[in-house]
Amino acid sequence: KRHFAAPKIAPNPISAVAPPVIVKMVGCLKVVKSPNENEKCRTFVMDDQDHTLGNALRYMIMKNPEVRFCGYAIPHPSERKVHLRIETRGITAVEALKKGLQDLHKMSEHMLKEFEETVEKHKTKDVMNVE
Repeated sequence: KRHFAAPKIAPNPISAVAPPVIVKMVGCLKVVKSPNENEKCRTFVMDDQDHTLGNALRYMIMKNPEVRFCGYAIPHPSERKVHLRIETRGITAVEALKKGLQDLHKMSEHMLKEFEETVEKHKTKDVMNVE
């Protein structure tokens, strides 16, 4: 009879790493931190959001020269949740997120103002053409 030794199972390196921890919650925003990360690398989870905010915010954040990487993912199509990952050089990831949100807000206000002015011009033009 042959005897086979039980195979040795190597420890799983993924399970050896501590899971990410939610550091802070602000409204619908969760700040997630893994144990091996510093202040310049963060993942932010935004509840009740989709590609509209994710892509616009990613674009605005990547315009910042202090940002090394910014990307987002929707974990599942049926979940309204955006995972936004930011990695920076000189500033913290939280500062990069704040600046990106402020820049996106300014741009949105400018676009809304331009849109409303254009609508008013066309309304005035149409009224003058009717008379």
